Amino acid sequence: MVDKAYIQQNLSNTLQETNFPQLGTLYRGKVRDNYTDNEKNMRFIIATDRLSAFDRVITTIPFKGELLNQTSTFWFKKTKNLVPNHLIDIPDPNVAIVHQCDTFPIEMVIRNYVTGSAWRAYQRGERVSGIRFPEGLKKNQKLPEPVITPSTKAEKGLHDEPISKEDILEKRLVTKEVYEILEEYTYKLFEFGQLYSAKNNLILVDCKYEFGTTKDDEIVVIDEIHTQDSSRFWIKDTYQERFAAGEEPDILDKEFFRGWLMEQGYMGDGPMPEIVDEVRIELAERYIQSYEILTNELFTPDKNRKVLERIRKNLKLK
Repeated sequence: MVDKAYIQQNLSNTLQETNFPQLGTLYRGKVRDNYTDNEKNMRFIIATDRLSAFDRVITTIPFKGELLNQTSTFWFKKTKNLVPNHLIDIPDPNVAIVHQCDTFPIEMVIRNYVTGSAWRAYQRGERVSGIRFPEGLKKNQKLPEPVITPSTKAEKGLHDEPISKEDILEKRLVTKEVYEILEEYTYKLFEFGQLYSAKNNLILVDCKYEFGTTKDDEIVVIDEIHTQDSSRFWIKDTYQERFAAGEEPDILDKEFFRGWLMEQGYMGDGPMPEIVDEVRIELAERYIQSYEILTNELFTPDKNRKVLERIRKNLKLK
């Protein structure tokens, strides 16, 4: 585990953004800077240290970008024979070179527990993406089976919104044939992620997947999979006891940060609260811990910490 003092030393040494116009056309997402090279039909995705919550960029966390990129790379390699993905190469800890894809305008969210935004909707008596959950559920309870609750894919600064399968098809966001493939791939990835996580004393609670098509019209999973940003993880061997006692699960992802923000009265609108150093340090520790548990590898950060210089060198940029 990386020493807490070292994390603190690097609180002001984070990758906020990049500017490499020679890589292609820039699109800056919530967390990743994307450069599209249309001539080569590929994209450079640079994972920054930006942290988002409630669809807003909130702060930066040391080492987050390289941890996210390496976690996602781990899962892409593990699942490439199960579901095709967009990955070509990893030339730098923060950088992925991928096939340029046309992205579907929906995100496939799959849940196996009623928690987070689904629980808040359930408390209000609302359907989740058009689906009515069983009556009498308790917060953080396991569902009878995994449920896909799609959402719209919002532009940066806007909120993703739940959407039903029926509305997706009625609005022709994707065809019925495509949606069935996305469903199949979502169930396959989630089942694999659940089984693999369980071996490492983790519960993969829920996650979201994004998909697109390559120039050859192949449907592939894109962006990231089973990372601390796109997925919710709980510690497995303490879940049942804590659930029975009405306590919150031991959380390994950034969900505690959403809870902290809500305690400050922030849910994506209005002025952002000041993010204290202790919270940023704890987030860094959680990202590192989850990476190490999932991959069974120790995280060794770049001691040089001149990340922009390293990226420029590894991508052979002048």
